[in-house]
Amino acid sequence: MIVTDKISDVRNIIKEQKLSGKKIGLVPTMGYLHEGHLSLVRIAKKHSNFVAVSIFVNPIQFGPNEDFDRYPRDLKRDLKLLGKEGCDLVFAPSVHEMYPSELLTTVNVDKITDKLCGAFRPGHFKGVTTVVAKLFNIFTPDIAVFGQKDAQQVAVIKKMVEDLNFPVEIIKAPIVREVDGLAMSSRNVYLNPEERKAALILSKSLKEAEKLLLNGERNANTIIKKVNEVLNSEPLCKVQYVSCVHPDTLEDLTYIKDKALIAIACFIGTTRLIDNLLWGGNI
Repeated sequence: MIVTDKISDVRNIIKEQKLSGKKIGLVPTMGYLHEGHLSLVRIAKKHSNFVAVSIFVNPIQFGPNEDFDRYPRDLKRDLKLLGKEGCDLVFAPSVHEMYPSELLTTVNVDKITDKLCGAFRPGHFKGVTTVVAKLFNIFTPDIAVFGQKDAQQVAVIKKMVEDLNFPVEIIKAPIVREVDGLAMSSRNVYLNPEERKAALILSKSLKEAEKLLLNGERNANTIIKKVNEVLNSEPLCKVQYVSCVHPDTLEDLTYIKDKALIAIACFIGTTRLIDNLLWGGNI
């Protein structure tokens, strides 16, 4: 496994691999890897024959009162995990390497970034799309894998790729959960034991939504109301939003015809957690 913190190294390595006929797969991450991230690497290995992972805690996607400084980091541990997965290349740049001077050029996807998490984290998705566009230009991957847990991020990146004609296929990977149902997240480390137990209310609320859907309920407001009821039954849970939207356009739904995304964001103590249920369609 090759490890570098230099853009120039990545470009030279990728050029060599492409000349030898390799198909390049990219998994962008912010590190502090868990089984969810590793599942993305395995999916990338199935769809390509040279897998690269980026590890970069991107400052421009964090708001002024968010957790950039305390976001968990452990590069040594991450490299050990990636080595076991047979990763070919790891790019772990410094902030200066990615942003060597004042950033005057950004990439912004309109409309679909104004809702769900974007409504509460202004500028977040502009930071995400800017850094992902940079990574796509650095790696020129054939495929890139993103997790369904960040469903809005997947929709935004797909739209960016479509609008800007990036020659990369975006592959969406299913949510990976702990045995008890909690969606895996690097931020779960913030939870104390009581909060960790309380956080199960997120997946519990989505299971209730799934029950309603399986029983034929298609009224989005009825489903949203039920999810809110379940979440509000947990004293440590403060609901930020519950939405039922189309998974591609993120437009609010009143009636579910074919497919839907039930997306939630909550604070458990001071930790913001997100989760979602993708229903119907080709999932």
